[in-house]
Amino acid sequence: MNTPAPANLPIIDLHCDLLVYLTDVPGSLQDNVEEIGCALPALTQGNVKLQVMAIYCPSKPGSTNYAKKQSEAFKLLAEADNCLTSVTSVQELEQALQADTTGMIAAIENASGFCEEDEPLEDGFKKLEKIIEDTGRLLYISMTHSLANRFGGGNSTTQGITRDGKMLLDYMHGRKIAIDMSHTSDALAFDILEHIDKERLDIPVIASHSNFRALWQHERNLPDELAQEIIRRQGLIGINFLRHFLHNDNPDAILDHIMYGFKNGAENVISFGADYFYTADEKDASRLPFYFPDLVNAGISYHYILNRLREQLSQQQLQQLAFRNAKQFLERIWRVE
Repeated sequence: MNTPAPANLPIIDLHCDLLVYLTDVPGSLQDNVEEIGCALPALTQGNVKLQVMAIYCPSKPGSTNYAKKQSEAFKLLAEADNCLTSVTSVQELEQALQADTTGMIAAIENASGFCEEDEPLEDGFKKLEKIIEDTGRLLYISMTHSLANRFGGGNSTTQGITRDGKMLLDYMHGRKIAIDMSHTSDALAFDILEHIDKERLDIPVIASHSNFRALWQHERNLPDELAQEIIRRQGLIGINFLRHFLHNDNPDAILDHIMYGFKNGAENVISFGADYFYTADEKDASRLPFYFPDLVNAGISYHYILNRLREQLSQQQLQQLAFRNAKQFLERIWRVE
């Protein structure tokens, strides 16, 4: 197979941490490509037409204030005279894919961002509504990060869902916000699916920035059973660019993960979830380098991947990976406004 070069395909990416960088790093600049791979010039160079901006926080006191600063940062970016525009509807999505700017939509990476461990859940839901008001819309919510919180077990644990986790799912029913499995424990992921099915909840299911555990044994990667559930439910799986979740030494591992998805039923759900974040303060030397050389920033990575896959994928499949699967997912869950 020898498809035409994927010249300037639009890109939709499901996860980055630009908001954390802008609110947490002294002297941070939205155009500093040397410090973060999703800086605005890199997004423009990579032809990223929709970038999901994660609102992340650890599960510790002050988490909601930390997340509030990020939702306010998102609002400031949307209102500023720069190359970013907020996308909250199918019409705005269509416009973003044709525009010279980059569209953006918010998401919550760890529900501790709207609800502290010791506050009434009802107060947390009020804070969640304020985040939605600031950002215009949320694409997804991750219940946890690596550790456990009041909602369930993170990816470094074996804990399942809690009563509050079930109540959060009940709250999300019909709100057109996906539940994200990228940071759940396996137990929490399957408990989420069980509760959705038992209560017949209308909640889309995705893994915004995860790879396949069958290829690289890491708790952050999806076991086949979970990947197949996301496929069956017409969700999304965003391929993560971090070396830690791909392979220690093989720079072609990202191609292997993508092809594994295409060969195992994920052709209509596979997407990008690059996971660019600020790395200069990392203390764990085992994680360095964070990215293989061809994946260090959005300006080069997507084109590199798509070009390398020309011999294995058709032009239609390259489009599905680049933007079409994510676009069709958004159109489907937003179709009744």
